[in-house]
Amino acid sequence: MEQNVNFESVKEQFKHASLDEQIRIYTTTSGLTVEQFKELLKYFPIQHLDKLEKAMA
Repeated sequence: MEQNVNFESVKEQFKHASLDEQIRIYTTTSGLTVEQFKELLKYFPIQHLDKLEKAMA
């Protein structure tokens, strides 16, 4: 995604996305702060955290 990311827009997309789409958004969005990435994780189903970890490896 572009460097000047609109975090509120990304967050809304993330909240309503499927699991695979959430993983794609999380792993391909650049320009977010650590705090913003942590905020996205609040909306990620914790039972699938292993899938996100594998996608980031």
